[in-house]
Amino acid sequence: MSRALQRRETVSGYLFLLPSLVFFVGFVIIPMFICIFLSLTDANMHAGSPSFIGFQNFSKLWEDKVFREALWNTIIIVVVSVPAVCAFSLWVSSAIYKMNGTARSFFRIVFYLPVVTGSVAVTVVWKWMYNNYYGIFNYILKNTGIIDKNINWLGDERFALWCIILILFTTSVGQPIVLYVSALGNVDQSLVEAAQVDGATNLQIFWKIKWPQIMPTTLYILVITTINSFQCFALIQLLTSGGQGTNTVMYHIYYTAFKLTTQHGHFGYANAMGVVLALAIAALSAVQFKLAKEK
Repeated sequence: MSRALQRRETVSGYLFLLPSLVFFVGFVIIPMFICIFLSLTDANMHAGSPSFIGFQNFSKLWEDKVFREALWNTIIIVVVSVPAVCAFSLWVSSAIYKMNGTARSFFRIVFYLPVVTGSVAVTVVWKWMYNNYYGIFNYILKNTGIIDKNINWLGDERFALWCIILILFTTSVGQPIVLYVSALGNVDQSLVEAAQVDGATNLQIFWKIKWPQIMPTTLYILVITTINSFQCFALIQLLTSGGQGTNTVMYHIYYTAFKLTTQHGHFGYANAMGVVLALAIAALSAVQFKLAKEK
């Protein structure tokens, strides 16, 4: 291939990428640098340019009891939901994959439906189910004799965060299930058949043959589930508004930037939280990549 043709194809390729590149730079890269800059200032809703204050916002974070509680709640959500979503998705996918085509498609649709359904609609349904007067959970538990009186699921600190985790779990398993079913379909069946002939058990076949081949899919699921769990916001805003021990870093960023009227919206401080959250997600994702490569 001549150099002129190579150059022409290269230019054509970059032109096709240009719309996505412009969107990525304009809505990801530039806002990211703006966020980092504002985290070093005292920016708020007052008129006038912000003043540079260095790392004061970051040093203030570790003295902020509310932020520490929000960070702890976020860690609990991630530690509980990510392994649960991955394990449950793999278990369900293994069962679905063995079914015929019609049944497999039906169950994939059922589990994926909450993903494509609007988060507000899903949250409204769950809010009705959790209602402490006429919710279905209290109705079933009272009629089966498990509880004596209604439980205020979203108004009690003992249950509120776990209720949020349950909703996050049910809305997060759809995509991993679809991905795992596809990954299991790409497993080399000749290796599986050879292992069966040699007398390997189902557990040995899964651990020694299937698991290494679906590891790239597992890594992708771990990363996206971790990011989604760290960024849990809509559920908190619509159900508890950060109360009853459900405040998370993502909601606290929103509250600090737009709702903290006593400080006229402390944008700089909120951006510092955003930088810390981004670094935490990046660090955890890097650990997941390293552990996956070692496997």
